[in-house]
Order: sequence, then structure tokens, then C-alpha cells
Amino acid sequence: MDHKMVQTVLGSIEPSKLGITLPHEHLSIDFDKMYIPPNADEVAGIQNCSWELANVGWIRQNPYCHKDNLTLKNCEAIIEKELQIYKAIGGSSIVELSTHGLQRNLKFIKDISESTGVHIITGAGYYVNTCQELKMNTTPVEELTESIMNELTVGSDGIRCGCIGELGCSFPLHANERRVLQAGAIAQSQAGCGMNIHPGRDVNAPIDIIRILQESGADISKTTMSHLDRTIADNEKLIELAETGCYLEYDLFGIEVSKYVYNPKFDMPSDAERIKQIKFLVDEGHEDKILIAHDIHTKHRLVAFGGHGFNHIQKNVVPTMLDRGLTQKHVDKFLIHNPAAWLTVK
Repeated sequence: MDHKMVQTVLGSIEPSKLGITLPHEHLSIDFDKMYIPPNADEVAGIQNCSWELANVGWIRQNPYCHKDNLTLKNCEAIIEKELQIYKAIGGSSIVELSTHGLQRNLKFIKDISESTGVHIITGAGYYVNTCQELKMNTTPVEELTESIMNELTVGSDGIRCGCIGELGCSFPLHANERRVLQAGAIAQSQAGCGMNIHPGRDVNAPIDIIRILQESGADISKTTMSHLDRTIADNEKLIELAETGCYLEYDLFGIEVSKYVYNPKFDMPSDAERIKQIKFLVDEGHEDKILIAHDIHTKHRLVAFGGHGFNHIQKNVVPTMLDRGLTQKHVDKFLIHNPAAWLTVK
């Protein structure tokens, strides 16, 4: 890979060209394997309900119980328009983290980068075991490493990935996911690129993953731990993770639900609570390691379906951050400087 540069789907660019960057989004994804049936007391057939106004409230609270909500594969024109909106308010770059198992369409991603002028960086690797084919049960670390390296250095139809991840982990960690982590660490040590981890939904999952990565030779300073907003609510655990030197990603801005269906015992924070956690990390001296995004991966979060779109952080979150004691210097780090540092190949 090209050192001191960032690899986009259209080629290498200087880190300074990235501008405002959302480091964890999805533009082409099929999330159907993560479907959860509605509760037994729900209206019959509601999992297939139409996108009329009367149903939108239910879909927002039960996004993984609505089948059509779980795919963006039929939304190409809509996604292009959403990126145009993002570009119009100053957005410049997006990291698309749909790895193997999520059915990403690289050609489409390259096409919309060309048509919208948004820099797009894609990630190499594999999502959680639930989304993988049975052959993963016998795929050795060496073959997984070779696959990831091929995505980074050769690519598909000339489209090269610019980072590794998101590498999907469950809790407890599946044997296949452990091998993927080991392969990701080895590939990262060779390529010198950033890596993103999707941790299992348990407060101990992130630090357990860090230990596996360290044992396999990963560069933790170039590794991002995603979804902290739905994983760690304990400040002591958060500081323990921060002290490893990894990037700390709050990437579910815009998701505010009464019950988090994947982990009902965990209280999904509001955007205000996310900002409070980020302010805590800044006060503890970790401002250079904070990343923020939306992790858009379902229809209901797009503007076309009544959602907040890719401009939510800039339009709604940043003003609140400034009202809560964070400065424009902090915001620039979260949205410009930290993503650039993470994405730049050593």
C-alpha cells in the first residue's frame, strides 16, 4: 500500500484531502441474516409492513424486525442522493465498512464516489460468524490473511480497500471470528493500515479482543473499537480500553430506541448521553483517539425514509457538542484530524 497516503476506491489521495470524514457507515449492505422476528403479540405480518407514515414509528423502534428495512441493496439512487446532501453541507469522505458477509457492491460504491465527489474508503475482511458460509469453519488463518491482503493490495476490478474491517465479533467469541482477528492483525502489521473492530455486545468484549490482537502483532494505535455507545457504560472499563491506545468510536449517533433488541439488558444511550461520554474522555485526555459516525445500515435512517441521513452529526450533533463545553478544535479532531490519522497508511 502507498505509505503516508489514504487509499480510496478511486485511488490514493493525501490525508489532507479527506476533510470531514464519517469513519463508520454503510452504503451497500444486506443485513438480512441479522433479522429478529417481532414479538408474538405484534400485529400479524408487521415484519413486512409498507413504508407508510402509520408504520414508521414501529419500524424506528423495531428496526431489525422489519425485513425490508434490513437491506440497502435496492436503494442505489437513494444512496446517491443522500451522499449529495452530505456533500452539500461540507461532508467530504466516508468509510464504508461492509465486509464479507454483508454483500457489498464495490462497483456501485466506486460509481457513486465518481458521481458525487465524496471520497469513499472501503474495508477488507469478514463480518460476524452468523453471516459467513460454512467453509469458514475450516479456513485457516493463513488463507484469511492472504484474502485480506489481496483486498488491500490488488483489490477487485482494480478497486482496493483502504483499511481492514469492520471485523465482526460475537460474544462469546466464535472460533472463526478469533481466526479473522488473528488474520487481520497479521495483515495490518504487513500493510500498515488502520483496522476497525465490531466487538461483541458485552462490556468485557473490547478489552478481550485487544489482547488477542496484541498477541497476533496488531498495531493497537491504528485500531478502532467500534460501537462503544452500545457496549460500555462503565467509565472505569472505558478508561481501561482507552489506555490501550486504540481509537474509541461512538458511531451510533441518531439511534435512540427504548429497547435495544440485540441486548435488551443494555440501555442504548441518547445522542446527549453519547456526547456526555465523549466529553468525559476528552476531560481524561483522550481527545486524539475519538471517532464519531452514524453506522447507517438500514433504510429507516435515510432521509428518504424519514430518517436523519448522513448529515445528522454536522447539523444536529455538533451544535449540541459546542453547547456542552466541547470546542470547535475538539470537533475538528473528531471529524477531520483523527479519521485522517487512522486512515493514513504508515
